[in-house]
Amino acid sequence: MRSASVIAFITLAALGVLVVLPMGFVVLQAIFPNLGAGSWQHPFGAVSSTFSDPATLTLLGNTMGTGIGVALVAACLGIPLGALRAQFRLPVPALWDLLFLIPFLLPPYIAALSWILALQPNGYMQQLFGFNLGGLLFSQTGMILIMGLSAFPIVYFAVSRSMMAAGTRLTEAARVCGASPWNAFRLVTLPLALPAIAASLLLAFTLAIEEYGVPAALGSQAGVGMLTTAIERRLADWPIDPPGAALLSLVLVCLAMTAYWAQRAIVAGRDYETTTGKAAAGNQASLGVWYVPVCLLFGFTALVAVGLPLASMLAASLSRTVSGGLALPNLSVANFSTIFMVGNEAIQALGTSLSLAAGTALLAGSVGFLAAWSVTKGRVPGAALIDAASLLPAALPGVVVGVGLILAWNQSFWPATPYGTWLILLLSYSCLLLPYPVRYVGAAFRQISDSLEAAARVHGASLARTLWHISLPLSLPSLIAAMLMVFAVASRELVTSLLLAPAGVQTISIFIWRQFEQGSIGQGMAMATIAILVSLSLMLAGLSLQRRAV
Repeated sequence: MRSASVIAFITLAALGVLVVLPMGFVVLQAIFPNLGAGSWQHPFGAVSSTFSDPATLTLLGNTMGTGIGVALVAACLGIPLGALRAQFRLPVPALWDLLFLIPFLLPPYIAALSWILALQPNGYMQQLFGFNLGGLLFSQTGMILIMGLSAFPIVYFAVSRSMMAAGTRLTEAARVCGASPWNAFRLVTLPLALPAIAASLLLAFTLAIEEYGVPAALGSQAGVGMLTTAIERRLADWPIDPPGAALLSLVLVCLAMTAYWAQRAIVAGRDYETTTGKAAAGNQASLGVWYVPVCLLFGFTALVAVGLPLASMLAASLSRTVSGGLALPNLSVANFSTIFMVGNEAIQALGTSLSLAAGTALLAGSVGFLAAWSVTKGRVPGAALIDAASLLPAALPGVVVGVGLILAWNQSFWPATPYGTWLILLLSYSCLLLPYPVRYVGAAFRQISDSLEAAARVHGASLARTLWHISLPLSLPSLIAAMLMVFAVASRELVTSLLLAPAGVQTISIFIWRQFEQGSIGQGMAMATIAILVSLSLMLAGLSLQRRAV
């Protein structure tokens, strides 16, 4: 029991540094506006000036409206496509699943930059077809559509997997009893999938209000401000406003946590279930005369959500100059060659990102393993606190984590600080991505019998030896899958990199972003292509490992 208490203490200490400390300083800065000067005077002094500003209400309205709009777009695409995938026999269904996974795995800021190249005046769309959609793209509607195309796979997979798990036998029974196909779907199939639909839409809403890259790329030109971009500006533009950034961060956290806890409540407490055990899968129905229209619908969605942004990105990466357009003489692999030149800043950025991603995978994986064991197996003191702190980052937007780390470590009383070094990036990535190993490993532990660890302890094994020889090997496939996911996401993280990267340190995301700002779009898109290939490969490997571990 003493060893378990030591593990609990180590885990709580790590979570305190990674999660509680930055979030605590956001709260303190919001309450005490002069905290940076070492003064505790005038508590809540910045509340009135921040929330009486009409711009704050506009930011809140834009953020809420964008989140709701993205959820609606995701619903309009994800629900019908997911239902068709589950209920009917489609050609090569695994291919559609793979294609629809790509928009979710594609970093939204890279998708936004690709859409800009395609739809802006004199962009690829105008070069090929003679018109552009720049007016639509650089608007709140354009932002919603771009983010909706990235978020709809969440709903698609939630709906399709939920309906496939429920099977078609109950629907067939309703048909036998005289129900029309629509009534059978509306009264039987749809209610069984409602919890998954509601949870996925709330997740789409949360991801939309937390997104920074798309609003920064499109909203700045459209004059549409969001909470995420406003928070970043209050710390990046002079005069800096830490109290205002902290207050807006708390507003954003409240919105995200409300949606997150609502999602968990829906999944945990309002599930529909059958009364005769697990429903049999049944047979998927034939599409009949709808075969061609449904295939066209899936194909058109894949073209718009996957094909166009990837084609735009690849075209830019293979162009000598963007102004040269889509012409054979303008095609070249020079941008890729430049990236891999020794001493080039691109290869340095690639090496920095991969090193940080590897460190993040190790740190988040280690802390996540201990946290998952403490909550599910250890029955240690403070397990509830460990559970809450380890899952809190799931509801924390990246910009808020960045703000918290700036406020926490940019204080004069620390004898040493990671601020201004690459360690601050490691802390930010690990905080944001900690829920991956906690969830994956926790799910694995719940499938492992307590008797295995108990048997090892009865035969004289210490707790450390039991963890090393029993718990770790049995949960290793899930842990490796989670670490691969962490590596992939950390290698392309944008907002905390922009906020926290010290002078002279570039990551993949910063390189891509700055190349686009400076007009070197070809090199930026070449780096984006490499980043996506690495990210997709690792994520797919992680998902494959996780499926084998279940």
